[in-house]
Amino acid sequence: MASLCGQFDCASCPAENCAGCSETGGKPFGGRCIAAEWISEGGQEAFAHRRQAVMDEINGLGIPGLRVESLNLLSGAYVNLAYPLPSGQAVRFLDDKAVYLGAQIEVDGMEKCYGAVADDRFLLVCRYGGGGSDPELVCYKK
Repeated sequence: MASLCGQFDCASCPAENCAGCSETGGKPFGGRCIAAEWISEGGQEAFAHRRQAVMDEINGLGIPGLRVESLNLLSGAYVNLAYPLPSGQAVRFLDDKAVYLGAQIEVDGMEKCYGAVADDRFLLVCRYGGGGSDPELVCYKK
């Protein structure tokens, strides 16, 4: 299997449900992959430029302590937390089959860390405890 983005060694990937980027036309888990789409549209340079633009947008939100230095490609199944709403209902906003740009940001003095997840349609920032416990939605921006 081959990775379109060049960021993964598919031969040593632990993901059991990944069918490979090249073999699936950039849909390794069955859903869209933001890296595959952006690379197909404009190559590695365009992908790097757009990833930087997402980081700039996250950093520009003005959330205290939130500073993104890099974004990784993350499976939706890995980062799709259920956020409690005031009604008591818990809601998931992501697609488990998609691949997003994301980062975990630890802030000195905070018990919880920030999580940031994005693609070309939205940006989500949350706070959560160890192992994704007690998630809180901080920002969801389309």
